[in-house]
Parts: sequence; structure tokens; C-alpha cells
Amino acid sequence: MNDPVDFSSRVIVPDTVLFRDLEGESVLLNLKTESYLGLDTVGTRMWTVFTAQPSIQAAYEVLLSEYAVAPDVLRKDVEHLLEQMIEHGLIELIDG
Repeated sequence: MNDPVDFSSRVIVPDTVLFRDLEGESVLLNLKTESYLGLDTVGTRMWTVFTAQPSIQAAYEVLLSEYAVAPDVLRKDVEHLLEQMIEHGLIELIDG
């Protein structure tokens, strides 16, 4: 089982990862590994917030203010998406 995501960490996008917005949805591609992930509109918004905030916790708080969702549900969704991105080599986490 994976370690839980540390919400004090910051999301970093490796130089080998491309992001393309396709009218609200998006595709992330790791050129080195050829791994990719398609995101719907909510996933795309999450990506945008993750990469713009100084920590996952700050991103979580922004998303919580934007979506009508229970905090624990959003937390699980954030962890799940981040774990998928890490697994595909699309992001790295560094200490906040």
C-alpha cells in the first residue's frame, strides 16, 4: 500500500511532462516514460490548482471553497488523483 499523501508537500511538474488543455478537459503526457493521463473538467481544475499553490493543503482549501463536496470526500479524491499522477511520473512531491 502507498504511503498517504503529505498535504504539506508541494506539487512539482517534471520538465518531461506536457500538459494540454482540450476545451476544459486535458491530457498529461510524460515524454520520458510515454505514460499519460486524461483529466475531465474537475481533474483539470484540480491540476491547475495543485500546480499553482504552495502546498497540497492550500490547493485542497481552494478546491473546498469552489466545490460543494464533503471535506473527507474531497480529501480522498485529491489523494487518489495525486497518487495516479505520481504513479505515471507526471508529478513529483517536494517538502513544503
